[in-house]
Amino acid sequence: MRKTLGTMGKELVILTILLVAVSLPWQANASTFDFNFVGPGVSGSVQLTYGTATDAKYLNAFEVTGISGTFSDSNNGLNIVNAPILSLEPINYAIPDVTNLLAPHDFSKFLVATGTSHGSLSYDNLLWPGGSPQTASDYPPHGGFLDIYGLLFDIGGGRVVDFWSDGTGNGIGPFPYGVAVATSATALDYVQGGVSITPEPGTFVMLGSGIIGLAGILRRKINL
Repeated sequence: MRKTLGTMGKELVILTILLVAVSLPWQANASTFDFNFVGPGVSGSVQLTYGTATDAKYLNAFEVTGISGTFSDSNNGLNIVNAPILSLEPINYAIPDVTNLLAPHDFSKFLVATGTSHGSLSYDNLLWPGGSPQTASDYPPHGGFLDIYGLLFDIGGGRVVDFWSDGTGNGIGPFPYGVAVATSATALDYVQGGVSITPEPGTFVMLGSGIIGLAGILRRKINL
């Protein structure tokens, strides 16, 4: 004879699952994500907004449509304290190096006259809920909710901030992130790695998927 849970027991199990699920940082409508970051001399609090539009080359990369929050940078005498994040820098569909066959369709560049190795900052304003794959032919490390090009946003006074994931060799976190600050005239700061974020989205995405799957299994079992 198969054992069954009572009605109250079933309701408690499902309620527990739902309470855990709604506590996750990814919103139920999957349209916003909040995170904080901190590293040597830099910190920030950010909210990203995104819809269903994806990169034309990578369908699992969602185009970020909005950004808000604050940014601080005490390096190089910048003394930027809780500067409001104003907007994303528009995508300009720059042409990557001919040898880079893995760059996303939304690959873009912000030209900087002096102080950067390639005369520009690269970005694509893409969000990777499942973790970014390798997106540069000559750079295998990958992973993180951003790729190695990342987001470019404005903080006023002609200044932009580039925020990206450095990835890891196996694509498994925790992932180091990087930050650069510049104007079109010159680079102002460059923090390569050493920047961490909270929460680490990949962990919560997997937990969320697991909980949804577990909820389905439990519903089937308790109804047997």
